[in-house]
Amino acid sequence: MANIFKSSIGKKLIMSITGLFLILFLFIHAFVNGLSLISDEAFQAGCDFMSLPIITVMVPILAAGFIIHIIYALILTLQNRKARGVERYAVSNKAQADDWASKNMFVLGVVVLGLLAFHLTHFWAKMQLPEFMGGHAEEGPALLHQTFSNIWILIIYIVWFIALWLHLNHGFWSAFQTLGINNNVWFNRWRVIGHIVSSILVLIFIAVAVKAYIVANFCTAAAM
Repeated sequence: MANIFKSSIGKKLIMSITGLFLILFLFIHAFVNGLSLISDEAFQAGCDFMSLPIITVMVPILAAGFIIHIIYALILTLQNRKARGVERYAVSNKAQADDWASKNMFVLGVVVLGLLAFHLTHFWAKMQLPEFMGGHAEEGPALLHQTFSNIWILIIYIVWFIALWLHLNHGFWSAFQTLGINNNVWFNRWRVIGHIVSSILVLIFIAVAVKAYIVANFCTAAAM
């Protein structure tokens, strides 16, 4: 059994499973963030829910999922480069998968990871971490508006969201292909579903960031 996970197929399976797990987390995260589009009170309620012990215990599992996904992405990238040179990702239908995202998944992953660390300094370090240390978390709506009040921060986040969109576009259908849940018909269907899923997630994140910027810079000033 252990030898299976040491093989190339086993590594791809681990990449696929952890990737789909992280997409599930993104949906939960997008739902909570999307509450800010309704009202500050709804968003704060979502933040309070995410701070419950039953949710907090999921943080180490989520972190482990990220770490495993990153490690295996690095291993597979190095193996693919050694075996195929510039041909990074080989799939059953090369003509349909031959796009920029499929060739640069590792680069996109590095961008997503780097800006994730940037993101953690803005929110996790000021909300979940203080609570874990026995302190008091900052209020979600105020922190959201404060963070996105800077136009450059907003631009950096939008770049991150676009990189995430490109990464998910390829990663979603690729995961189902690796798991064997596809055929000649479903190959195209998973690609379409992947585009829909990644677009919904990223549009929610962008809408939240843009609204926070507008509220912080225009609505507050108008109220004064």
